[in-house]
Amino acid sequence: MNDLQLENITRVTRRQFFGASAGGIGATALASLLMNPTGHAAEPGQPGIPHFPPRARRVVMLWQGGGPSHVDLFDEKPVMQEMKGKDIPDTVRGTTRLSTMSSGYGKWPCQPAIKPFQKYGQAGISLSEMLPSVGGIADELCLVRSMYTEAVNHAPGVTFFLTGAQVPGRPSMGAWLSYGLGNSSENLPAFVVMTSSDKGKTCGQLFFDYYWGSGFLPSRYQGVRFRNTGDLVPYLANPPGVSREGRRALLDDIAAMNAAHLADYGDPEIDTRIAQYEMAFRMQTSVPGLVDFSGETKATLDRYGDDVQVKGTYANNCLVARRLLERGVRFVQLMHSGWDQHGNLFTQLEQQCKDTEGPSAALVQDLKERGMLDDTLVIWGGEFGRTPFGQGDPANPKGRDHFGKAFSWWLAGGGVKRGSVYGQTDDFGWNITADPVHVHDMQATIMHLSGIDHTKLTFRYQGRQYRLTDIHGNVVQGILG
Repeated sequence: MNDLQLENITRVTRRQFFGASAGGIGATALASLLMNPTGHAAEPGQPGIPHFPPRARRVVMLWQGGGPSHVDLFDEKPVMQEMKGKDIPDTVRGTTRLSTMSSGYGKWPCQPAIKPFQKYGQAGISLSEMLPSVGGIADELCLVRSMYTEAVNHAPGVTFFLTGAQVPGRPSMGAWLSYGLGNSSENLPAFVVMTSSDKGKTCGQLFFDYYWGSGFLPSRYQGVRFRNTGDLVPYLANPPGVSREGRRALLDDIAAMNAAHLADYGDPEIDTRIAQYEMAFRMQTSVPGLVDFSGETKATLDRYGDDVQVKGTYANNCLVARRLLERGVRFVQLMHSGWDQHGNLFTQLEQQCKDTEGPSAALVQDLKERGMLDDTLVIWGGEFGRTPFGQGDPANPKGRDHFGKAFSWWLAGGGVKRGSVYGQTDDFGWNITADPVHVHDMQATIMHLSGIDHTKLTFRYQGRQYRLTDIHGNVVQGILG
């Protein structure tokens, strides 16, 4: 008998067990969901989790889609100024895998940073002058200059970081955390996603649902995407003529039927359906208040920038993210596109920084002032960096290509070492020379800060135990505070 046949027999036996059990799991699920019609206790996670006290009780991922240029923003390289226009030596380049857009180049003209760097904070962290607001929070940052990935194209790179594999189908990081730790909010999902773009100024990236999907985990753990046009969540409001009391009674009847169906079949997606109906009912009152900024001070709104009141902008999403976090949402994933400067590096990188670095810093400052930063992990980064050589005409390059061999991320709060720099690269920002941090290492570290041993949070699927980090990854002790 092969594994698939054995797994099918196990599935049938499980369904029979649920159906034969007195009351079944459906009755238990229904009782927990309906024990308080106006809102019930938060949903617990898996038994024994967290494995140890978490440093970060909340996580916000500020995803910068397209690949922010590390050599222009975070990793100062004076030698590149001296080498401007000259080919980067073969001894530096080695056999690095590059995208097809530049892998066949015969010239590798060194392109130094397009703007000067400055020292910021008491820590004296060197950052581009295009990042003055991020520089203002330098003493809160842990800047990692030694990230690396095998991915050389956008979708595989994003998928790798967010799900642990370059091929779609695995659960996303937010789904894993929701599955393991449960939901600490009574009236909002554990995992919320918002997207924004650069308003068409540079190449945009597509946002695929599997970036926040649940993969083979029950679908109740997938991220709930808040839309940037129209209603935040579609179909949340009652239809005309339907009262809240009428909706409550209808949901009670539907839940009872779903519970009976769940008792017969034991399908976890029925349990998901029951839970999502109930969450939608509670979100009818909790979601509208998220975008009501009337209680925010003028100083707070000014800090996030001119776009903060414009729905769907990065600034607006950052403020909504803070409001979600303080209401108990466990994982907030903001995805912003526009960092893919192949041919407009000199005209658009600075504008992209203006759109995003102020709100990013404002979120960190806001969390700190509210006493939330110590147990909220803020992560800023993209799928890879950009090439140290210029892309386009070798005599007059105007952009940079994708580059995964070395690049930078920054983190703040949630147990990371404040005012620190981790990792080093060579004089060209090409090769890591100290403390490399792989995709799976960063995933393991984020899980660790959340109170989870990444090797122990697993889910059995197709005959094997899966985890976010696959069979890899080590916690990066050097970035822990």
